[in-house]
Amino acid sequence: MSRALAERFRTAATLILTETFFMPVEREQIDRAEQIRNGLEQLKASLDYDAKKKEIAEIDKQMTAPDFWDDQEKSQAVVARIKALKALVKPMDEILSELEELDVFFELGKEDEETAAEIPAKLREIEATLENLQTAALLNGPFDPNDAILTINARDGGTDANDWAEMLLRMYVNWAQSRGYSVEILDRQDNEEAGINSASIMVRGPMAYGYLKSEIGTHRLVRISPFNSEGKRQTSFAAVDVNPDIDDSINVDINPEDVREDVFRSSGAGGQHVNKTSSAIRLTHVPTNTVVQCQNERSQHKNRATAWKMLRARLLQREEEKREQQMSEKYKNLSKVGFGSQIRNYFLHPEQRVKDSRTGFSVGSFHEVLDGGIQPFMEEYLRWRVKTD
Repeated sequence: MSRALAERFRTAATLILTETFFMPVEREQIDRAEQIRNGLEQLKASLDYDAKKKEIAEIDKQMTAPDFWDDQEKSQAVVARIKALKALVKPMDEILSELEELDVFFELGKEDEETAAEIPAKLREIEATLENLQTAALLNGPFDPNDAILTINARDGGTDANDWAEMLLRMYVNWAQSRGYSVEILDRQDNEEAGINSASIMVRGPMAYGYLKSEIGTHRLVRISPFNSEGKRQTSFAAVDVNPDIDDSINVDINPEDVREDVFRSSGAGGQHVNKTSSAIRLTHVPTNTVVQCQNERSQHKNRATAWKMLRARLLQREEEKREQQMSEKYKNLSKVGFGSQIRNYFLHPEQRVKDSRTGFSVGSFHEVLDGGIQPFMEEYLRWRVKTD
């Protein structure tokens, strides 16, 4: 074979290899970008993006009015609404901007290898943002954007259960604070030996109820008991209930004659005033045996108002659960996801892991979860609910 012919073969082989190796990668990147665009368009339609943008502009204008803050409760509800809207719209705007930037990267990448090398990382970043937004879009319930009232009660397991309830309380406070949410303790009943008998907290932030509703049910802990001198393994249970915080615009029909009110002295921290004044309020809705209580304020009047808000939220949730069950017969075949059902197992012995009984999702870092790392469980729950609904 002549030298000229051999050179022609080498050139042809190089072109073939170039086409085979580089072109599929480029096409794959372009296809991924197109999939992102399609997914974003579908998301914009399902979330009614344009309407939300318009509502944000209207609320921004409303908030500039001189008398906006005159009615504190109403103004706070409006602020919560715009935060919830922006939590969905802002990341969508960011993706739109990043896609425009990606088009520039594609164009420049045709002639610049360094720019082309940045495209894969850029795509992964945009895909991750889109995936998070698609998960957030699953929060489409009527009260998902609301703040949440979360209640924890120690169940079976003696002192270990009281300690476990307090561990869960810390877990939820850490989770909320990691997301920039605010937490207010509404009620806390300490156990004489360790831990708590019960506690209620208000969690304020965009989609607080939408995420926290995944936590409703019984949480089971298996560990070597620190309260057992023989070092035996102990199983403890704590029950978590979550209700949306609702404003006065939501009508919940409650006959005052059906509600029993008890006034008692606060038992938590608060100085001498707590021990001398009966300011804590307990409300019992007799027909449903629903009990709520509040003792976080020194004012009996404020505690009463908060307790009534908690009771309205609890009864509203009961009605919502009944309505959902009536709408779909298949709920009869699903394990109950309400108060009292076992939803998640936390193992500290013989191995460390946390597993959700509903979704099957599991992680091996027990302490990371107890430090507030429960967002993956919440997102898996949202996806699971879409499949089972």
